[in-house]
Amino acid sequence: MDTWSAAIMLFLIMDPLGNLPVFMSVLKSIEPKRRQFILIRELLFALVILFLFLFSGQSVLNFLNVEQETVSIAGGIILFLIALKMIFPSSGNPSGLAVGEEPFLVPLAIPMIAGPSTLAALILLANQSPDRMTDWSIALAASWSISAVILMFSNIFHKILGERGLVAMERLMGMILVMIAIQMLLDGVTKYFTHAAGAL
Repeated sequence: MDTWSAAIMLFLIMDPLGNLPVFMSVLKSIEPKRRQFILIRELLFALVILFLFLFSGQSVLNFLNVEQETVSIAGGIILFLIALKMIFPSSGNPSGLAVGEEPFLVPLAIPMIAGPSTLAALILLANQSPDRMTDWSIALAASWSISAVILMFSNIFHKILGERGLVAMERLMGMILVMIAIQMLLDGVTKYFTHAAGAL
């Protein structure tokens, strides 16, 4: 996987367009000036967490003695499940905050931006090619930056796309992510059987 493919994958998993309604719902009771500060703070928190997982995730896998094929197969399954939720979203308010309560780390930074699927994808990238951490860092920075711009101008995007447009974009992203997930799963299975055949 090249740098920009990784960036696109991470952007799709972060799903900023799908998260727009949640961000707007969480921040709507907060005054506009404070709203911008909170959004920037939460985005920066998320970026720090994402980079921590990118650079320390491999050490965790080594400690657990988990092979690359396992991570690839597990990552494919996780991404596939996330994609299904994007295509067939469940109802309900994921924020879990009382009206007027200011978010701190949860739910905007975690899990809306730095969610389990994004963290798993970063660990997968670091595990597949640990010698390409600069590429993965660029991919992460690029996907985070585009997501940040979309969320910072959430009102504009919401007006342009509307509720139906946001739903359509989220489902389109889900379809693309399904294809990426299946390819990742097939790569893991192929590597596993190649490794098993070589061991015989």
